[in-house]
Amino acid sequence: MARKFLYIVTGLVVLVLLAFLALRIFAQDLTEIAFVPSAKFTDQPKLAEASYDDPDMWLARPGMKNDAARWLPSDFAQVQASEAASEGADEAAPAVTAESKVDAAVFFVHPTGLVSRSSWNASLDDQVSRQRSRLFVQGMASPFNASPDVWAPRYRQAAVGAFLTDAPEATQALDLAYRDVAQAFDTFVKSIGPGQPIVLAGHSQGAFHLRRLIRDRIAGTPLAKRIAVAYIIGWPVSNDRDLPLMGMPACKDATSTGCVVSWLSFADPPETEMLLRAYARRRGLDGQEVGADPSFVCVNPISGVEDGKAAARENLGTLVPDLAQGTGTLAPGVVPAQCGKDHLLHIGAPPDLDMGPYVLPGNNYHLYDITLFWANLRADLARRVGAFSAK
Repeated sequence: MARKFLYIVTGLVVLVLLAFLALRIFAQDLTEIAFVPSAKFTDQPKLAEASYDDPDMWLARPGMKNDAARWLPSDFAQVQASEAASEGADEAAPAVTAESKVDAAVFFVHPTGLVSRSSWNASLDDQVSRQRSRLFVQGMASPFNASPDVWAPRYRQAAVGAFLTDAPEATQALDLAYRDVAQAFDTFVKSIGPGQPIVLAGHSQGAFHLRRLIRDRIAGTPLAKRIAVAYIIGWPVSNDRDLPLMGMPACKDATSTGCVVSWLSFADPPETEMLLRAYARRRGLDGQEVGADPSFVCVNPISGVEDGKAAARENLGTLVPDLAQGTGTLAPGVVPAQCGKDHLLHIGAPPDLDMGPYVLPGNNYHLYDITLFWANLRADLARRVGAFSAK
């Protein structure tokens, strides 16, 4: 079953890779013909009010059997023990302590898993799309599972083609997906402890929706005081167009709380035209165009510092997948990270790791934004929630 599941997801990633390859090889109009849905957008009714009371509407939530977010790398315990043993030997190394539970509820929104021209939004009845989304949660929400309360909703996600066009149907598809995410968040808030700290996390399309969610559901409300940190990864967060309406600053240092962590990963030499073109199709949260030379948040996932730089030896563990065995292992000390003047996260030369053939054109490590820094993200969560609870 695990191998079959991974084969499905491998097929998905190949499709995503082909989509981005087309962006590089073909002209804009041909790319849209190939990957933007040709079907007419059909709005779908709002989900019933109590839909997210049903555990089947979640890929992860407390008490759930086969919770996708509870997965851990096969060598996680050994790497943790090794890091703890070496902590005193190298004063320059990041502090690592025995792991304990993180006292915060995590709301995680998974990235795009729908590559289709026949529909603008995924159906909740589509088992293939559901399985794809489950693997994304397994790899990308697992850094947060030191918390016993990780919630990851299913939602009628927009197709990848919605990010490849500025047609009105794309906005409609993204609005539909966001409506589900916001409804799931309302259920999440009602279900957790009344004073429990909250962590928001998402990647790519998930991060895109979380920006809006923070503006609509959190900024200027009592909930804002409960946000320990928001991880908006794999989608640009504009310093000028987004942060003022989110009511949160970027995380300045490793113990900042109530702030935003965001990054987009590229190896050198980076080719960013494709990313910036997709970004420019979407307006900022203030409704304005982001501009030809946008400034967006980059917080170094290794050091936790805005616009920071960190050496490879400070990387606590990159998650290297093993698709054949249905698992993965951690490789510490391989991948560095530096926020550049272009606001992107540069990881130097492509890492000498068998990450699979899914690096996007232009040395874009979008699909690996989280897994490149899997163990550091886990440590960052514990550090920030600890600092938030100590206030």
